[in-house]
Amino acid sequence: MSTTLMRRCSARVKPMWILLGMLLTVLPVSAGSSLIYNVSSAGSIIDVIDPATNKVVQVIESIELPHDVAFAADGSRVYVSDEAEKTLDVLDQRSGEIIKKVPLSGIPNTLVASKDGKRVFVAIHEDPGALDVIDTTSLERVKSIPKTGPLHDVYLTPDGKFVVAGSIEAKLLTVVDAQREQSVWAINFDTGPRTMGIEANPDGSTRRIFVSPSFFHGFEVVDFAERKVVAKIKLPDQPSGGMTHDPRSPSHGIGVRPDNKALWVTSKNADAVFVYSLPGLKLLGHALPA
Repeated sequence: MSTTLMRRCSARVKPMWILLGMLLTVLPVSAGSSLIYNVSSAGSIIDVIDPATNKVVQVIESIELPHDVAFAADGSRVYVSDEAEKTLDVLDQRSGEIIKKVPLSGIPNTLVASKDGKRVFVAIHEDPGALDVIDTTSLERVKSIPKTGPLHDVYLTPDGKFVVAGSIEAKLLTVVDAQREQSVWAINFDTGPRTMGIEANPDGSTRRIFVSPSFFHGFEVVDFAERKVVAKIKLPDQPSGGMTHDPRSPSHGIGVRPDNKALWVTSKNADAVFVYSLPGLKLLGHALPA
């Protein structure tokens, strides 16, 4: 398994719904091993964990306010969005030492690396917002794709052809062609889109985007081909009774299982993670925090 699994954290021990909102990024090291990068975005620590032993094997402390992590195609480099210095920090994976700090157009949030390893796309959250494009050979910013609002969450579609970017403030989701490096379509929401999960068709192309919007206890379904919202699904209030923990983001953390057979959705209100079948979106059950 590769690419980003979960995003953002500020503490080490959290309930399940927060753990599903943490930045837990998996770096494949070899055919039989991998490492997990756990970012404390409110501090200056990146813990590198060996999942085989559940032990921290490396601690990176040289970056203040790291927000997100991505990796070179061959795993040799680690890319970190650095909020404090408004840079993309490029690290040697083995030593954890910084190779270069690439200046960005503003304060960064999340990022993704292209499948061919040639580009890193960084969401710029500082107004007016942009999607910065970094060439991984020259380690220079080669383009800033303008947006109509600050960007927070970015994702790569399963086939690697598109970058999906969300602006909470602008209530906008934008799809960018990763090869042409330009926006191709966008849709507006009633409230700001937050975390997303992306479902693939059998041929690998993108089928649907599942979006957790602000101020809604559930998710919206975007048909990628039709370029519109086709469903809005409310999560159950049980098992904890539906008490509102955070009205701005009652569901924060959503992901599609790698085999495209299930959708996992976190609920702060219900203190649970709900599981839906794919493609039918039938509620299968839930998992409870320890």
